[in-house]
Amino acid sequence: MKRVGDALKRIAPWAAQNADVAIALGLAIVVGVLGIMPDEIFGKGDDGAQVQEQLVSAATLVILALVATALLRDRARQAPVEATITSGALADLPRRLARLEQIETLVTGTRRALDELQLVRVLASQLEISQAHADARAGTTRWSFKGGTGTYLRAVTLPECMAAARKDKRHLTIRVEIIDPADAEVCEAYAHYRRSLSDAPDATGETWTTDRVRKESYATILAAFWHRQRYGLLDIGVGLSATMTTFRWDLSTSRVIMTIEDPNRAMTALAGTFYYESCDTELRLSLEQARRVPLEHYKRVPLSDEPTVEEVQELFRGIELPLPKAYNDRDVVDIARKALRAKDPYELPQRT
Repeated sequence: MKRVGDALKRIAPWAAQNADVAIALGLAIVVGVLGIMPDEIFGKGDDGAQVQEQLVSAATLVILALVATALLRDRARQAPVEATITSGALADLPRRLARLEQIETLVTGTRRALDELQLVRVLASQLEISQAHADARAGTTRWSFKGGTGTYLRAVTLPECMAAARKDKRHLTIRVEIIDPADAEVCEAYAHYRRSLSDAPDATGETWTTDRVRKESYATILAAFWHRQRYGLLDIGVGLSATMTTFRWDLSTSRVIMTIEDPNRAMTALAGTFYYESCDTELRLSLEQARRVPLEHYKRVPLSDEPTVEEVQELFRGIELPLPKAYNDRDVVDIARKALRAKDPYELPQRT
């Protein structure tokens, strides 16, 4: 009896909260019992069967009514919940999906940027920088340079690229932008900048003065004409800038190298990266704004293998970039020497 009482105590709260369901369940049990009871209990003959059938039918209708009432009550309870979900989370779903799409796009772009940044490498020694330039020259069909006076370009890059192109009998395109030697202010600014970093002679044995800046730039122009006359598959252009830069860019078909005056620090990036493409665009647009040297007139003044003073002076007069009147024959010879036998300013010291 105690167990039955405990069971009733547990069932009572549920029955109170779900009275309609409890009544329907009870009636279903009663109908089931009535259905299996003998007809004689309700009366004799056909009367007992009719009474039993009426009781079962009536109880069934009551059960259906209670079930319908329970369903209507459940729907009434669910309506506010559905309204809340529909007006809240579901209504906000398009905005949340759009936000997720933005986040996914941001993650994809960040990943791509990080992948490209991994290809921008810092070079931390003269040996690494020298090797990077050698790798850039290997098999290249074009070279773009922007910097000060192009000393390293004349000493190493131009001769090496020319030799490789001539050996393979292939076309070579070179674009150069240097300081305008006729602009005294920019020449002085560049000389002052180089002296402020170090007043000691560099690997060429010279210190930086305004006159040296002028001669180095004149020498680069002379070297461009000299090489153009000797290789028909060379397409070379030179632009003269009225502003100086503290960076030097060397760009080939395979990579770009950006150097500074510190011979042990540089950056390099492979072709196809964001940094490479940005540098390529910068060099193209910058050269378009520079004063162009008319290299198409390279045939007007033939230059000897060892250009004479008269040839050099006539060449610069012909391109409307005359040498300073103060220059004597020794100065002109110095320009020719720098043009064709320039010393590598970053040459590594020989081991003993």
